[in-house]
Amino acid sequence: MFRRLSDHASSEVTFTFDGLPVTASAGDSVAAALLAAGVRACRTTPVSGAPRGPYCMMGVCFECLVRIDGMDNCQGCLVTVQEGMKVESQRGSPTLATEPAQ
Repeated sequence: MFRRLSDHASSEVTFTFDGLPVTASAGDSVAAALLAAGVRACRTTPVSGAPRGPYCMMGVCFECLVRIDGMDNCQGCLVTVQEGMKVESQRGSPTLATEPAQ
C-alpha cells in the first residue's frame, strides 16, 4: 500500500524498531518510515489492547504514539527519524514521566 516514489533520492538513516534495524530516507518522520518498512501497528490501546498505527500523519489523532529513546507518548508522525534512534512499540497505558525512563 505504501511505497516510495521511484524518483525519490535521499540519503539513508538506520534506526531500530522493537530491536530490529529499519532503514529510512533522511527527513522521513518515524511514522512514515515505519509505514514504508511495512509496519502497520506501533501501539496498542490501554483498554482492549487493539493494535493502532499511523492514521492522520499530521499530529491530530495520536494513533502513532511510540516510545523514542526512552520517552513514551511520542507522536511518530511529528518526529524526524535520526541515525541510531531507538523506537519501540507503546503497549497499553504509557508512563506519565517527563524524563526518559531508565
